[in-house]
Amino acid sequence: MTEQPNADRSDDPLSDELLAIALEAARRAGALLRDGRPADLGVAATKSSPIDVVTEMDLAAEKLITDFLAERRPEDGLLGEEGGTSVGTSGIRWVVDPLDGTVNYLYGLPTWAVSIAAERDGEALVGVVEAPMRGETFRAVRGRGAFLGVRRLRCRPAPPLDQALVSTGFNYVAEVRAHQAEVAHRLIPRLRDIRRGGSAAVDLADVAAGRLDGYYERGLRPWDRAAGALIAREAGALVGGRPGTSEGDELTVAASPGVFAPLQALLDEYGAWHD
Repeated sequence: MTEQPNADRSDDPLSDELLAIALEAARRAGALLRDGRPADLGVAATKSSPIDVVTEMDLAAEKLITDFLAERRPEDGLLGEEGGTSVGTSGIRWVVDPLDGTVNYLYGLPTWAVSIAAERDGEALVGVVEAPMRGETFRAVRGRGAFLGVRRLRCRPAPPLDQALVSTGFNYVAEVRAHQAEVAHRLIPRLRDIRRGGSAAVDLADVAAGRLDGYYERGLRPWDRAAGALIAREAGALVGGRPGTSEGDELTVAASPGVFAPLQALLDEYGAWHD
């Protein structure tokens, strides 16, 4: 039976409201980034290193999103990658990456996304990953499944680890990248292959969609992972950090249930959680 657009709705009006706001904010920001990218786009600032860049479009997209959220829900808190941060009084906090995959965007590559999550008590209730160059909008509400358009998502059936396709990302600090390359070098012979897409939000959504068997990365910040991790979980994937811990800045791992534990164990053995 064909899924209907409202298949993920329930009698939870707050989640419905937050989802509708996140979808509209992500759509508007995605359109701005897609249609407003100047031909001579340059770097507006750098963060952790000279290759960890911010463009004028990152800043414009975050302003669009924060203004929209402030208009619709002025009592909510906000954590934004480019500095848009406020505490709020409602118990809801928005976690926003206005442009995940900035280097891809700077070079005109298509793998980038807008990532918006709404949290309560530190737990994501709603997540949206908008990938405009793919024409795709991933969404999830906690306890109600993950969707791509009207299609309900399920992660892939778990293959043996040596047949798993796994994605990762690399830090922009040279010393950290060097250690991450060593981890990947040791991991590659144990897998089908490794991919490096350049957007954590898209990678997590692709685990949910069954396009990857797993994904891991050290150093993700809350705005990188909040929406994508919820979408992956709601599609049946397992998400965590080191064995026995939740995902965090130290390490994020997301994978089909049968891939998760052996992948997590190897990453722990290889020291993927430290520099």
